[in-house]
Amino acid sequence: MKLIDLTTNEELLLPNDLLWSDEFEWSPVTANNSYTLTGALVIQQGVRQAVRPISLKAPEQDMAWVTRATVQKLRDWSAIAGRQFRLVFEYPADTRQWVVVFAHADDPIGAEPAKGFPGHAAGDWFRVSLKFIEVPQ
Repeated sequence: MKLIDLTTNEELLLPNDLLWSDEFEWSPVTANNSYTLTGALVIQQGVRQAVRPISLKAPEQDMAWVTRATVQKLRDWSAIAGRQFRLVFEYPADTRQWVVVFAHADDPIGAEPAKGFPGHAAGDWFRVSLKFIEVPQ
């Protein structure tokens, strides 16, 4: 799995054991139900253009470890408003990709020391979770 900055084409490798936790919790169809004065149900439906959430997290405590340097690069990238990235899955049976931005309304980056004590060196390990939003291309 990798994240590519679409402005600079810089790539950042991400752990392949990150789990897309909300993959099946989103629907491209949205609806609004309301009632008229006579009590009749009015259902309005439409297709969303994008804005699909992509939340990546470690399924277990000993998974999805990255270095502090990787966390810092993610933090630096997330601090640039409006910056778009290409999120690429590169598995034998899954080679999908999306254009995404960091989901700033939902704390886009979570990182905690993997071994339970603070890591200060660039090579210290952290368990990471990431939140993105798919955007129209």
